[in-house]
Amino acid sequence: MKKDQLIPGRRAVLRITACLGAALTCRLLTVEGPAKTPGRAAPASPPQATGLKAAGPPKALVPRNPSAYRLRPMTESAPAGFSRAALQVRKEPLLELPELGRSIVLTFDDGPDPNYTPEILRTLRKYDVRAMFFVCGEMADVNGDLMREMADDGHIICNHTWSHPELPLLPPSRMRTQLARTSDVIEKTVGTPPLWYRAPYGAWNKKLFEIGAKLDMEPLAWTVDSLDWTNPGTNRIVSGILDGAGPGVVVLSHDAGGNRSQSVEALREYLPSLLDEGYRIAVPYR
Repeated sequence: MKKDQLIPGRRAVLRITACLGAALTCRLLTVEGPAKTPGRAAPASPPQATGLKAAGPPKALVPRNPSAYRLRPMTESAPAGFSRAALQVRKEPLLELPELGRSIVLTFDDGPDPNYTPEILRTLRKYDVRAMFFVCGEMADVNGDLMREMADDGHIICNHTWSHPELPLLPPSRMRTQLARTSDVIEKTVGTPPLWYRAPYGAWNKKLFEIGAKLDMEPLAWTVDSLDWTNPGTNRIVSGILDGAGPGVVVLSHDAGGNRSQSVEALREYLPSLLDEGYRIAVPYR
């Protein structure tokens, strides 16, 4: 008998063993399923597995790529408690974001306004930093190009109601309409709904927190009020923000709702100063 020739009995045993092996393999695939291939983290519209994008020292100005920031995974250094899957009804708004480390969050309310928002965007772009814009629906609805410019630059667009009323004075149904209508306009314009909201005048109540959570938004107030809405003068705005700077601080400013030329000029002065002092300018992604 040749060396590579099998006797009939041995050939039968091998055939049975092969069949059993194939059956076992099929059983394992049926129970466990095929191995999953890791995918990319969801982009910031996300919003999102949690994350944050922070800007470093000033960089040379480069042409904008409309999709560069919106497609970037937002999963690094995620603050605790911002998961979409377990959004809680808060009892008070967030006043600061210490989870962001030595970072400052710049926020602008009431816009977008074609008279002031473009200059603010240019300054932020010059230093390659991101901010949060709490827009009013009636302003967003007629300034879609500015909304898209904000989103393309990587800024976070947030909900500041439709017409800036004092929400606790309204019945719950109108409170919800103020927020839901604005969220709809934001999503229609930039493709993703807002995940943060802010009550006009800083007026919050229990029902508002419940409505915000149902609309999948977190309430964010502020740590430092720039008082730019009082038009105190550019120097006063700058000194107030620099004096109040600290890790996790949220700064309130405005890009609409009146003459905001002082706000525009102040940003040009305090932003490079904050960066020189070693602060990052960050935005939170839930």
